Amino acid sequence: MTTSTTAVTTTKTAYAHEHAPRLAMSERVPEFYRAMLRLEAAAAKGVDPTLYHLIKIRASQVNHCAFCIDMHTKDALAEGETVERIVQLSAWEESRHFYTERELAALALTESVTVLTDGFVPDEVYAQAAAHFDETELARVIAAIVTINAWNRIGVTTRMTPGHYTPRSV
Repeated sequence: MTTSTTAVTTTKTAYAHEHAPRLAMSERVPEFYRAMLRLEAAAAKGVDPTLYHLIKIRASQVNHCAFCIDMHTKDALAEGETVERIVQLSAWEESRHFYTERELAALALTESVTVLTDGFVPDEVYAQAAAHFDETELARVIAAIVTINAWNRIGVTTRMTPGHYTPRSV
């Protein structure tokens, strides 16, 4: 009887090199950074947290802000959002059945406000959002969209590195 042994080789996947951030805004312009944090707190006030997470994740996807996608996805999951709804968010128009009509209106508005290079926010998109939110709620949703877009521009420009964020305790 012959016995042979086979060497088991474990190989580690070689991922691409992680880039270093370009600039630490919080250190270089702390007054601006603190103002952004206050803006974030003001924008979040009165907006349903589930909806706010969807807005932040979707705008971040559109803007290709990997740091913000990482952060807001982790925050949403920590607060009870489902993996399925987050995964489907990048194709929300084809996955409408995962979202409420109110969420769909907010997502359409988020895309229109985020991608202004396509033109102005279409009347139909604004009217649809206005049909689902009273004026104060709509103003809050717009504030949330504007705020995450500002954060995305900071994150993308300064190359904030995704993958290291840990959500705070809920």
